Amino acid sequence: MDPVVATVIAAVAGLCVGSFLNVVIHRLPKMLERGWEAQCAELRGETVPPADAYNLVVPRSACPKCGAPITALQNIPVVSWIALGGKCAGCKTPISGRYPTVEILGGLVAAAAIWRFGATVQGFAACGLLWSLLALTMIDFDTQLLPDGITLPLLWGGLIANLWGTFAPLHDAVIGAIAGYLSLWSIYWLFKLIRGKEGMGYGDFKLLAALGAWLGWQLLPVIVLLSSVVGAFIGITLIVFKGRDHSVPLAFGPYLAIAGAIALFFGQTLMRTYYP
Repeated sequence: MDPVVATVIAAVAGLCVGSFLNVVIHRLPKMLERGWEAQCAELRGETVPPADAYNLVVPRSACPKCGAPITALQNIPVVSWIALGGKCAGCKTPISGRYPTVEILGGLVAAAAIWRFGATVQGFAACGLLWSLLALTMIDFDTQLLPDGITLPLLWGGLIANLWGTFAPLHDAVIGAIAGYLSLWSIYWLFKLIRGKEGMGYGDFKLLAALGAWLGWQLLPVIVLLSSVVGAFIGITLIVFKGRDHSVPLAFGPYLAIAGAIALFFGQTLMRTYYP
């Protein structure tokens, strides 16, 4: 297939996946919260009444303000948001601009992956990795959570993809998963012993383990360094332009995810540049 045509198709498909990612980003933390509440009630010996089904499929998407269901025509990625003027068709409540932003990012990362790796197994796998990182980034920004429902399948997905050496030899992928987890786990406990408080969450360990499984252990230093640079840039930007209190902790997962995406495309080039 012509690379330009494949890239355009990937961009359109990515817009649609981005629309679904908006559902994942909004609902998955709520699903986790419901599960935790049910478990706590069970441990207290309370009888939990059956709750209405709530997952990534049901209930149907609706306006949170007026409850008006979102029709198929109102759910066309980006186009519908523009046509509606960024407002609910029923009550005219503003619809966050983040929804089309996630859709556009879903299309852009898919197009970049197919352009870089082609319409191949490697290209499709890269799309899956990047979409997962996009969802994790938004969820962690919102809730400071990195759900196991994404990080653990992502880790296993990297190992499975590299059974055939898609991005790294399987040996390097296995070591990458182990080293990625243990490196941040060690830093976590060292920080806790010194400062008496937690410096990051367990989700960060699993995310770096997943990136190690996808890209191999050799790129882990590059990912950690890039995440620090990205984190410093975003953190300083938020403090300077948004007036964010520097004492308020920032989610580290998004920086790992962004660094992982950069390493996917440019990691080998960076390694050859700085470690000839």
